[in-house]
Amino acid sequence: MSGQNLLNILTEFSETYSPVDFMLAAQHADLFLLGVRNTLILLAGPLALACLFAVPLAIARASRVAVVNPVLFAYTYLFRGTPLLVQLYLLYYGAAQFSFIRDSFLWNILREAWWCAFISFTLCSTAYITEILRGAIETVPKGEIEAAKACGMSPVILYRRIILPNAFRRALPAFSNEVIFTLHATVIASTVTIIDILGAARLFNNKYYLAFDGFIVAALLYMALVYAINRGFKFWESKWHRHLPQQRTT
Repeated sequence: MSGQNLLNILTEFSETYSPVDFMLAAQHADLFLLGVRNTLILLAGPLALACLFAVPLAIARASRVAVVNPVLFAYTYLFRGTPLLVQLYLLYYGAAQFSFIRDSFLWNILREAWWCAFISFTLCSTAYITEILRGAIETVPKGEIEAAKACGMSPVILYRRIILPNAFRRALPAFSNEVIFTLHATVIASTVTIIDILGAARLFNNKYYLAFDGFIVAALLYMALVYAINRGFKFWESKWHRHLPQQRTT
């Protein structure tokens, strides 16, 4: 069987019998790859910044600094207590209502849908990761902390050598869930004209008047990304937890 005959058979099967026209979707692989690229940027960029911001904020929250702690609590409560879609809409549509923003350098940033989504994801992820790390810091065994203090460790060395490594290991499972939740949350970027995976699926469906074909492709792409994230975190956990005794299963 020649390659052209095989291609014709696959095309006929895809168009006639398959629930999803996978050959048509393959012809628009560049569109879906663009969506994957934008989704990964909106996932990795905000999460990287959120991790950098969350470490000092979590330390301040766990230390119960008198003036700073209530402010940080209000910040985390605000961004964890409101839907991310509302936060994005307030930034994307609401910022334009203020003349001092339109007349400032901020307007060059906030008039772009891409930067509004990037900033919203960063602020929201920072709030969640801050609370994850704060909880992990507070669960570090007191005996380890007292032993480190007895050895003469300063607070900076104590956090660098004892508290933060211990907290990072404890927070890893919750952080992996946060990464997956953030991946799922990136779908709202398509509501402000950004072509992420869901946005690519919508364009594909609208172009050919399809009901769900593009959405099935999008679901498969998200499942593939979640699988890769899970495998990456399992490898990460195996490295960080290899000093712990392995649990035996019967």
